[in-house]
Amino acid sequence: MRDRLIYYLKKHQSFCRFVIVGFINTFNYYLLYVILMNLDNIYIVSHTIAFVLSMIGSFYLNCYFTYQTRPTFKKFFQFPMTYVVNYSVTTLSLYFLIGIFNIDEFIAPLIAAIIPIPFTFMVSKWILTK
Repeated sequence: MRDRLIYYLKKHQSFCRFVIVGFINTFNYYLLYVILMNLDNIYIVSHTIAFVLSMIGSFYLNCYFTYQTRPTFKKFFQFPMTYVVNYSVTTLSLYFLIGIFNIDEFIAPLIAAIIPIPFTFMVSKWILTK
């Protein structure tokens, strides 16, 4: 069992690193979201600002840690493309979770962050390692 786990982790090292960066990025996003919610109490504005700031951090973490590649201006400006669908899905999810299903506005972003993970991994790998 232990050998299988080690084999899997080595084979899928970049995905495992991506998940670690995702946890860090989600924590940063959520921390910023909560701070901003306490300042202006508009969840879409708080979500957008926290999303953009955490995306910038995600770019550098994914370059240096996940894919071990050098960040460039070209990659920096292409990287947000990976988050177009991510942003759309999480924003739409927030709308449904908070507005339709009445889930607490401090819990909904954590649920909404899970949905776009596979797509974001594939597109970010393509942009940062090509």
